[in-house]
Amino acid sequence: MMLSRKEFLGLTGSSLLGVSVLKAFTALHGGGGLSTKSSGEVMIEIKTKRLNLAHTWTISRNSSDYKDNVFVKIEKDGIVGYGEAAPNVRYGENAELTTKKMKDALHIFKENDLFHYTDIKEALDSAILKQSCAKAALDIALMDWVSKALNTPLYRMLGLNPAKAPVTSFSIGIDTIDVIKQKVREAKDYPILKIKVGKKNDEEIINAVRSVTDKPIRVDANEGWKDKHEALEKIQWLKSKGVEFIEQPMPSNMLDETAWLRERVDMPIVADEAVKTAADIPKLARAYDGINIKLMKSGGIQEALRMIAIAKALNMKIMLGCMIESSVAISAGAHLAPYVDWADLDGNLLISNDPFSGVKVNKGRFVFNDKPGLGVSGTF
Repeated sequence: MMLSRKEFLGLTGSSLLGVSVLKAFTALHGGGGLSTKSSGEVMIEIKTKRLNLAHTWTISRNSSDYKDNVFVKIEKDGIVGYGEAAPNVRYGENAELTTKKMKDALHIFKENDLFHYTDIKEALDSAILKQSCAKAALDIALMDWVSKALNTPLYRMLGLNPAKAPVTSFSIGIDTIDVIKQKVREAKDYPILKIKVGKKNDEEIINAVRSVTDKPIRVDANEGWKDKHEALEKIQWLKSKGVEFIEQPMPSNMLDETAWLRERVDMPIVADEAVKTAADIPKLARAYDGINIKLMKSGGIQEALRMIAIAKALNMKIMLGCMIESSVAISAGAHLAPYVDWADLDGNLLISNDPFSGVKVNKGRFVFNDKPGLGVSGTF
């Protein structure tokens, strides 16, 4: 599907956030005693917390035993909104730089009514040009605050039906063959697995998984295959193993090679590292069948909504993914899940010391609570 320049510019405008979700919601409830103007001082607190992984996490690029994520708390009028940043070395991010970017942008929240969240997003887009996870943390906290101020879960504020959220996959990182088998057995309660590949022994990894389970699997190469002929051969073999789709088979800058590959395989190809924001999507449509939206890449919930609208207009499939995150950011993603085709929101399931509790997962299904906002609680 081709869009005119005028149509595309219209789609990328703030109108995508719902003809002013706030106005529609307050009109629906007839005011209902809800204030549409915030008052009082904004108080913001930022902390770094170390999240320990249950297993060493290995993908084609690197390995980790822990992640240092940055959390933010925005408080105003007795209402608290929580946000989280998960810095990723792939994008030159770390906790120190993320914290600095967040602190440099705090004046935006003090200078604006928090209900004017689209104005705040535009200001954040101008103020934070790198460290997109910093912007994500602030946007998540803002949207948590707004939906709490309206005394409703975020999914309801967005007009979404939580029952329509897809089942989330559970990710199995690269490891020794014996440990991979162990991880698959430990994931017996999850109906869909996502398997990390991109090393020399990809076939050995998939065969190990298949020796333990016949459940549906998806594969993520994390840019691990550098040659289009190698990628073609591997994807054709993966198809014979019942793999549903392949995520980011080659480096993000190999767009022509990926388009060549797409013409020759009978399996959806999903962009991950190749896509960050809505502006990236139109150029990818010729090479990819879908996109993986991650709040940490997009810069938060509001940009993710724009990305969903653009991808749908281009008839592309949509996955909601994550980094290694606590229940704060995972819950934020889960509230958007009813909009999309696939979910891979398991980052909090991979850590052993989640400081928060929020949206739960039961046999792959999200279990939402009726608390306002993201529905998260814990120790900040």
